[in-house]
Amino acid sequence: MIETADRIKDTMSRFGTLADASVLSRAFEFGKNAHEGQFRASGEPYYTHPVAVANMLAGMGLDLDTVITALLHDTVEDCDVSLATIEETFGGSVAQLVDGVTKLSRIGVQNQQSTAQAENFRKLLLAMSEDVRVLLVKLADRTHNMRTLSFIPKEEKRTRIARETMEIYVPLAERIGVTNIQNELEDYAFGVLNPEMQQTIKNRLEFLVTETELIIPTISVELQHVVERHEIECSVTGRIKTPYSIWRKMQHKKVTMDQLADIMAFRVLVPDLESCYRTLGAVHGAYPTVMGRFKDYISTPKRNGYQSLHTGVIGPENHKIEIQVRTPSMHEYAENGVAAHWSYKSKEDVDNFKKIKWINELVSILDEEAGADEFLEHTKMDLYRDQVFCFTPRGDLIALPRGATAVDFAFAVHTNIGITCNGVSINGKIRQLATELENGDQVDIHTDENARPRAEWEAFVKTGRAKSGIRRFLRAERVVEFSRVGKAMLQKVFRENGKPFRQSSIENYLTALDVTKIEELFAQVGEGRIPALRIFETVHPDAAVAVKSKSSSKNSKTAKKETVALKIKGDNSGTAIIMGRCCHPLPGDDVVGIFTTGKGVTVHMIGCDTLSKFNDTPELWIDVEWEREGPKRVSGRLKTVLSNVPGSLAALTTVIGQQGGNISNIHLIDRTPDFFSFQLELDVKNVEHLRSIIGVLQSNKHIESVERDING
Repeated sequence: MIETADRIKDTMSRFGTLADASVLSRAFEFGKNAHEGQFRASGEPYYTHPVAVANMLAGMGLDLDTVITALLHDTVEDCDVSLATIEETFGGSVAQLVDGVTKLSRIGVQNQQSTAQAENFRKLLLAMSEDVRVLLVKLADRTHNMRTLSFIPKEEKRTRIARETMEIYVPLAERIGVTNIQNELEDYAFGVLNPEMQQTIKNRLEFLVTETELIIPTISVELQHVVERHEIECSVTGRIKTPYSIWRKMQHKKVTMDQLADIMAFRVLVPDLESCYRTLGAVHGAYPTVMGRFKDYISTPKRNGYQSLHTGVIGPENHKIEIQVRTPSMHEYAENGVAAHWSYKSKEDVDNFKKIKWINELVSILDEEAGADEFLEHTKMDLYRDQVFCFTPRGDLIALPRGATAVDFAFAVHTNIGITCNGVSINGKIRQLATELENGDQVDIHTDENARPRAEWEAFVKTGRAKSGIRRFLRAERVVEFSRVGKAMLQKVFRENGKPFRQSSIENYLTALDVTKIEELFAQVGEGRIPALRIFETVHPDAAVAVKSKSSSKNSKTAKKETVALKIKGDNSGTAIIMGRCCHPLPGDDVVGIFTTGKGVTVHMIGCDTLSKFNDTPELWIDVEWEREGPKRVSGRLKTVLSNVPGSLAALTTVIGQQGGNISNIHLIDRTPDFFSFQLELDVKNVEHLRSIIGVLQSNKHIESVERDING
């Protein structure tokens, strides 16, 4: 195998990419020793595989780090070799590349049941290939595996690998313009997936080659003369198209092989861009064109950066042929895609490269003044950086926006999964529902039929589907709650006025009350949109006068005895009052109410950020005031930062308990090596009680800071 290592060195030397032959030799020996005792399905020593991959990449003109990565790409996955050892021996760049290839290998195609799944998996591979060279190594690895696929004994496994290749890796090779790899992968996969058709096309091509043995050289010579008569230097080559490309055109055009017009293709290479268009004019002047066959991929490159002129003509001896016209640099790019640019050496070539309408989504292009030697510093892939791709336990791939959480994932799988989720395992470990997902995570959502979405989920979910699902459920729950409260309010009014509460009696008046369902009526009463007394008066109009008189007398006698925490100025009896969760107003705070249809009156502290949303609707503002403190405790909120030392959390809870407060909820906001940040909800009597607790907490040595959390 020393000869093979020497061949890699010779190939790299031709491209000028071999910076240090001794490093390559060390990598070769390192990989060979790591794979000692391992064998492939063919019976060959395993290290022949990474050597073959390295040979392929060296032949594409790739740099030394990439070739070394190819020699070592399976050592972390299959051998007892650590990334730290690779970094220590061959440097950080090689270690990062090997790590990238290893991550791609570990993901594996888990479940390919649809075109959408295949597309998502391609996006995942691109998203995880932070350096485009990682993807090139992976494509070369797959190509050599396809070359040796026949040694795998199980037909089912061969078919699965071939389908993966056709659906995943062929489009990726096309995406980055590596045509040589794309064509090879296509034909190997085609031979496994449709062997009878491939053999039929091969047999027909062999007949055509025998029948037209001299036609391709004859046409090539004639085309060269046509172009040179216009004083354009050129070289012309011809070929028969591959079986898979012929079959694909047969399927697309719905024709037989004999009806195809362009089984033969000819390539004309000319020195520069101007010569491309002059050559096209010479060819069109000499031969009749086939309508609809002209494509200008120079002025409008393909999305992978491919440039060439394509045309179809009725050429010499009345043969329909395809002709491609391009420059040598365009041809190099057409064959090797992004890999072609590792062989560019001159500033002019780099400038030409920058002019190509390159895949901005795929690779960061060279800086304006960057030289060719800096190209390797600019190979970070940006495509799908705004997305993450995660697996369900069954292997289905879910695409989500960057920053999405386990709750987003749950709603993406199914709305019912999102509504009933109560926990999550990510890669086998139990995590919080707010955990942000990473590419390749396997996410297992835990559900409980009694679980329900929480309002605070809205603060961390990223997808519209999750947000709308949470809001829709909470609205429905709110209607149910208002309906329960409204029914209780009606029962109380009927009871206080000596009349039995019969739901069937009320249902007779739904039309008069402009509602369709009894639950809707209860909800409107609970929200304060319909006073409970009005319902009573509608059902018992004869008792209305007595009720008003009795109510007025009762109010005057018992007003001093009632304990009311907050009152609304004006005649708004029966209106539901809700304390704003955004600012948690407490007795003693300056407050104002906002009337909201469907909610009643929501009370906010003066200065609450939420109030700015209602600046243009002053008619919704309601005057409210605290009447006096009542025995019922209310909820306040604190934000605290604790030292990350033993006993700090215990000190916090102890102080709050000693001061008569009760922690109803605690939420960890942030954690660093030195500090914990918590949000606390406390049951307190009033604002003075909360201020007293804050004062005592501020004097504790374990508590870095504490403040009331308003609009948190």
